[in-house]
Amino acid sequence: MNILILGGGGREHSIAWAVMQNPKCDKLIVAPGNAGIAQIAECASLDILNGAAVVNFCDENTIDFVIVGPEAPLAAGVSDRLRDAGLLVFGPSQAAAQLEASKHFTKSICDAAGAPTAAYGHFTDAASARAYVTAQGAPIVVKADGLAAGKGVIVAETEAQALAAIDDMFGGEFGDAGAEVVIEEFMTGEEASFFVLCDGENALPIGTAQDHKRVGDGDTGPNTGGMGAYSPAPVLTDAVADLAMERIIRPTLREMARRGTPYQGVLYAGLMIQNGQPRLVEYNVRFGDPECQVLMMRLGAQALDLMQAAAEGRLAEAQVNWATDHALTVVMAAKGYPGSYEKGSAINGLDDTTEDSFHMIFHAGTAMADGRIVASGGRVLNVTARGASLQQARDRAYMMVDRIDWPEGFCRRDIGWRALS
Repeated sequence: MNILILGGGGREHSIAWAVMQNPKCDKLIVAPGNAGIAQIAECASLDILNGAAVVNFCDENTIDFVIVGPEAPLAAGVSDRLRDAGLLVFGPSQAAAQLEASKHFTKSICDAAGAPTAAYGHFTDAASARAYVTAQGAPIVVKADGLAAGKGVIVAETEAQALAAIDDMFGGEFGDAGAEVVIEEFMTGEEASFFVLCDGENALPIGTAQDHKRVGDGDTGPNTGGMGAYSPAPVLTDAVADLAMERIIRPTLREMARRGTPYQGVLYAGLMIQNGQPRLVEYNVRFGDPECQVLMMRLGAQALDLMQAAAEGRLAEAQVNWATDHALTVVMAAKGYPGSYEKGSAINGLDDTTEDSFHMIFHAGTAMADGRIVASGGRVLNVTARGASLQQARDRAYMMVDRIDWPEGFCRRDIGWRALS
């Protein structure tokens, strides 16, 4: 089977790594890829937001299966163009991708499905949004309605912070994503990530993880795209997962099908859990990043079989074979992230780290320059390890971190603290 993965981050590196373990994979191309992906697969220059260009590329390279990594191509309808051309695709349609592309769309689905989530208001002008905040008080959560690369969510501890966030969003801070705003009640509890494969009719849970959104140790500082993750998430017990499937996931899928937009791909539910009761924080229509990295480390070769079953409508006959292991990833980021940061700094010491089924460094934002691997993004490396216990996985990951020579980078030193404390 010839496979194309769209994307070029740590998520796509980990998917490529898992796909390469499976003997079904004859040829793997990743577009655009990165310096780490280039070590295990062919990388191609391709406009992944242009459906026609992707279809032509698949024809020219006799691609059998396309795995869409990031949300932007899904929101742009690339999966629709591929399906129209008769290609097998893992990823939802443009219409179904609204579950991530529009916070208000997701809220309307939850309302219709009766899925528990935060109370909210939806606004298209700053004055109404500001009045709502004044009436509700703080803490409160302000969200850009559209795609904002994981940065369009402000957890405001004061009314002043919320009002400033509203002004920023309607003032163009997040581009078109902030043209509409959703303001939610502040939910308390512990947040975790739940991943479910869907084939339009059936749903199969494939794992749990917990992300670390704040930039600093102890969950301090601004939100980021994610500074580390581990799997499984102890707070997301089997009982909580069953409740989430019964009250949130399956009602959502039924409502999507009722609207004529059945969901196919991976559905990533961010859940807030309090006293064993889950409520939906948000949906993403692709694997989380960096949660994907720990899931792929634990799933290995079967990840390809499961994604193919979802794409072919065969999830009813599929099952996940979990080992009783743990995985943890530490994000190494460029100093200054999530604010402004320098690009182009050299990363040394990568050859001093062992890479095998228990130790992997997934590249998130790297490039080759003058024969050296350099940083090309904000989140740059995902240092990932498996272990029989979470503590062992954590120790192995930080042992690799300490071998990397990159003065211009930094990481959190407390990934996994909730589960280990």
